[in-house]
Amino acid sequence: MTKKNLPRLLLGLALCCALTACKGSAVKEEADTLVQIDKYTLTRSEVTKLIPEGSSPADSLLIAENYIKKWITDVLIYKVAERNIGNGGEEIERLVEEYRQALLRQRYLDIMVHDKLSAQISEKDKQAYYREDSQRFVLKTNLIRGLFVKVPADAPGLDNVRKWYRSEKTDAVENIEKYSLSNAAVYEYFYDRWMDLDEVLQKMPIQVTDKAQFLRTNRAIETTDSTYCYFLNISRYVTAGSIAPYDYARPEIEETMINQRKVDFLRNFEEELYRDAVRKGDVTFFYDTKQDNNKKK
Repeated sequence: MTKKNLPRLLLGLALCCALTACKGSAVKEEADTLVQIDKYTLTRSEVTKLIPEGSSPADSLLIAENYIKKWITDVLIYKVAERNIGNGGEEIERLVEEYRQALLRQRYLDIMVHDKLSAQISEKDKQAYYREDSQRFVLKTNLIRGLFVKVPADAPGLDNVRKWYRSEKTDAVENIEKYSLSNAAVYEYFYDRWMDLDEVLQKMPIQVTDKAQFLRTNRAIETTDSTYCYFLNISRYVTAGSIAPYDYARPEIEETMINQRKVDFLRNFEEELYRDAVRKGDVTFFYDTKQDNNKKK
């Protein structure tokens, strides 16, 4: 692919990236070829999935352009290397195999450690850890529970939405869920989990300077722009600087407790694995291990 063709290619990609930035996961592109060098191909879907949701068209295009150029350069260097030194022979194969084995070992140990230790750490243990060391879970951000709806400004039944979104009653929630299926651009129910206030406010055309005061004085917030109406109901909140609620801190607690026990667990696991293999005869020694151990003494 020549430099002459790159701007045209990127221009076509820009539209794809802009659509992705605007519609997020709602847009699914076909995995068609974007760049090809001999047998090596780069698809549009590979590039667009690298674009962070919410990126501007300009940022999306810059990210795409940089990635495409890097991909092309990497392939060209690989082809030059392959021409000059071949496939690397036995040394490359050995290094590749060692790396594959190391990745597989690490992947297995990570999964095994997490699964085994998670099962060993009881809910009572986690709650005790939280009570004894709660100061380590001081929030750096504001958390809320609630409901958020973004509806086109010309959507029907907005007066009903204004009544429903303020209530946590089952019938109101069911009504707004049914309504959102066919009318809402965004519907998020999070009465049962904590969300970062900043993350929610980014979805609304609203500027908040004193967020703690905002939370103390607002429960049902409605705002509009030229295209959408935005509805946010806040059922509960915790301000930055407070101790995080247990259910929010729980994943961090579990991960911390796993890491604290990980070293001893792995040491015991490896030692037991070694002893069992030797005892069962799965390992064949071509030297006298007892004599060798005596020499070390």
